[in-house]
Amino acid sequence: MASYDPQMQFLTNTSDFVAMGTPLTLLAVGYLKKDASIKKEGYNAAVATFGTYGVAYILKKAVNRPRPYVTYPVIQNYEVVTDGSFPSGSTALAFSAATSLSLSYPKWYVIAPSAIYASGIAYSRLHLGAHYPSDVLAGAVIGAGSAYLSRQLNRLLVNEYRKRKVNTTTF
Repeated sequence: MASYDPQMQFLTNTSDFVAMGTPLTLLAVGYLKKDASIKKEGYNAAVATFGTYGVAYILKKAVNRPRPYVTYPVIQNYEVVTDGSFPSGSTALAFSAATSLSLSYPKWYVIAPSAIYASGIAYSRLHLGAHYPSDVLAGAVIGAGSAYLSRQLNRLLVNEYRKRKVNTTTF
């Protein structure tokens, strides 16, 4: 079974760039426009991205599941990697970026392309023989969950800061 496909390889190779580019672009636009709300979305996306990297790295080391092409030599992979298969870091990063953008700008014209892109990354990881379906499913959950949790954490911290600020100024 040949899994080499230049288009899928190109798509899968974009996940790190998009994952890092999403928060950096939001932060750059926020600072250039002096728009605090866009900067906040950029910071949320950055925390989600770094959280996704961290969780995926820890799980890869802890689980250390062999790649499909190692377990099933009939699969022709597009590159040899030495880290574990579970979870799919590329999928996690794609879903982190897509979810961050979708939560920041909940419009169909942001959500639909983001979801299609993240799903394309997930499919490319399967198509290229780099991951099992459970790897990409876990990656999607980690990425989306990280984006959601970073937003909730930000809200919690901002609310706590506001409470403390009010309490210190009233005395």
